Amino acid sequence: MQIEVEQARRLSVSLETLGERIARLAIGLGIKLNDQQAVQQVIDQAPPRGRGTSGRAAQAMSGGRRVVLLREELRGLLVLRYQLETVSLNQHGLELTREIVSLAEYRLEQRGFRPGANGPDADGLFNEH
Repeated sequence: MQIEVEQARRLSVSLETLGERIARLAIGLGIKLNDQQAVQQVIDQAPPRGRGTSGRAAQAMSGGRRVVLLREELRGLLVLRYQLETVSLNQHGLELTREIVSLAEYRLEQRGFRPGANGPDADGLFNEH
């Protein structure tokens, strides 16, 4: 039982951290993620072609290329978050997963993020399926 509680706590912290980065990227890119259709559009976008850029080269790149990379990061983080939520559903069930996701959302709101800044809230997410 203690292991499951610790796993749930770690998952909540991970989802909160992911949610914060997702929200910051979405805000910076001017993308609203408050409904599932908007999230799906970001996830469905084609990945950019060509070589990746890192370090100082990223700082020197054009604004357009930087936006492409930030959108790709946003896309990847959304996919990762949904994968974590799916694993949680399989391991912990619907009720505990809903509580974990709701706690992460609550903590983000306490830190000043508006509801939906990082995607649909837990009720919208779990009631759609």
